Amino acid sequence: MFTLNFRILAVAITGFFLGSGSAQAETVSIPVLVPVTGFLSLEGTSQRNGALLALEEAADNLPADLDVQFEVFDTATSPEIAVNAFLRAAEAPNVVAVVAPIFGTQMLALLPLAREDGVPLITISGTASITEQDNPYVFRFFPGDVVVKEAHARYALEVLGAERPALITQTTAYGQSGQAHLSTRFIDAGVAPVLDEAVDVSVNDMLPVLIKAQRAGADMLLLHLHSGPTAQLLRQAASLGLDIPIVAGSALHQPTTADLLTQDELAGSCAETGSSPISGGDTDIDTWTQRYRSRFAIEPDAFALGQYDGVRMVLAALNEGARSAADVRQYLSRETFDGLAMAYKSDGTGNMAHDAVIVCYGSDSRVPRIERRYENVTGVR
Repeated sequence: MFTLNFRILAVAITGFFLGSGSAQAETVSIPVLVPVTGFLSLEGTSQRNGALLALEEAADNLPADLDVQFEVFDTATSPEIAVNAFLRAAEAPNVVAVVAPIFGTQMLALLPLAREDGVPLITISGTASITEQDNPYVFRFFPGDVVVKEAHARYALEVLGAERPALITQTTAYGQSGQAHLSTRFIDAGVAPVLDEAVDVSVNDMLPVLIKAQRAGADMLLLHLHSGPTAQLLRQAASLGLDIPIVAGSALHQPTTADLLTQDELAGSCAETGSSPISGGDTDIDTWTQRYRSRFAIEPDAFALGQYDGVRMVLAALNEGARSAADVRQYLSRETFDGLAMAYKSDGTGNMAHDAVIVCYGSDSRVPRIERRYENVTGVR
C-alpha cells in the first residue's frame, strides 16, 4: 500500500511541474535591424517606427501564453555592421523572423546568413535583386522596382507625356536597380533618356548634373535617389529656375524629406510610392496614422506602414500557431494578408507588395495628394 501511494504521489508531483511549465509563456524573438544613422537615417527611422508600433501592439493581439521579445540594432550604412548586428540578434531566444534593413546593399549581405540560419527577413528594401537570388527567406513588404518603377514610367509617359526625360539616380545598389528598370522601360517605349547620370551619396552639389540635364534639353527629371540627395536636387533645381516636371522615387513622398524643402521648392513635384498614409481617404489608415503620430510625434510614410504590415503578418502567423522560423516562413510563403496599405501575397520569390501610387505636391499644402493608383501591377493576386 505504501509503495502504491508513493507512486501516485510521484505522478501527481510530476504532473504539477509539467502543468506549471506549460502555463509559462513561450518566448519568441523578432529583432529589428535598421539604419537609424547615416545617409539612410530618415528611411531607417520610419522602418524602425513601423516595426516598433506593430510589436508594441502585439500583446493585445496574441495568445496570453506567448511572449514576443524584440531589440533594435542600428545597422548604419555598411554591410559589415549589418552582418555583425544579425549575428548578435541571432543570439536571442527562438528568433522566428528578423526585421531587416531597407538598404539593399546590407540586404544582399544578409541573405546568405538568413539561409544558413533558416530565418525569414522581413524588409521594405526596394532593391530588385534581393528577391532574385533564389533565397526563400526574404520577404519584401514594399513594392519593388518592378512595381514602383513601372508606375513611375507609366505616369511620366502616359500622363505627363515625357519625350526627353533626364534620368538621375544614385550609385548605390538601390540606385542601380531603379536605373535599370526605368531606362529599360523608357527605351522599350521608344523614349530614350537624353541624360542618364548616377551620383554618389556623398555628392552635395547637384548643380552640375542639373546643368547637364538643362543643356541636353530635358523636358522632365526622373529621380531615383535617397532622401537627402532628393531634397538637395529639388532645392537646387528651384534655385536654378529649372521649370520642368520632376517625378521622383519614393524618398520624396516622405514627410521628413518634404520638411527639408520650402513650399515653393516642393510644389509641382511628384513621387512614386507604395502608399501615402498622410494623404487620407481611408478610415483604417487614418486611425493608424493618429496612433503613429501619438507614439512618435512625427508623420508616418509608406516605409513605416509597409514595415508595420510586414511585422503584423508575422504576428498573424504566430496567432495561427506558428512557433518557429520555419513555421513563419511557410506562412509568409503561402498566405494572403490584408494589410492596411494593401493586400500582400508572395509571388514565389518573396515579393509581397504589388500596388503603387503616384503622389504630387500642390502649391498650398505640404500633404501630397494621391494622383494615380496602380493596383496589382505584377498580376500576382
